[in-house]
Amino acid sequence: MLDNAKAAANLPLRAMKEIPEPKADAKKIVALAKEGGRITGYQLSDGRVLSKEQGIQEARNGGIVGVGVSERKGNEYLKSLPDNTSNNNLSNLPTVQQ
Repeated sequence: MLDNAKAAANLPLRAMKEIPEPKADAKKIVALAKEGGRITGYQLSDGRVLSKEQGIQEARNGGIVGVGVSERKGNEYLKSLPDNTSNNNLSNLPTVQQ
């Protein structure tokens, strides 16, 4: 039964397409840029606002910490890595203008 619990706990990680290794100076996502309720970009802890595509590439290059790349219906997006707290989930972040 312990193995089933362990497998269930790792399910969110296994559902991600990739989990990039962040560099030592990687930034955090602190806000989302939205248009019509849809995420169009990400504001980083250094103040930069990146498009969704730029954010995915930045994460793949190790420039963003705490996220993985997921895919739904052929569209890639960033998703928070599970860490037993919901206050830093991307869906709970404030919205900024891009």
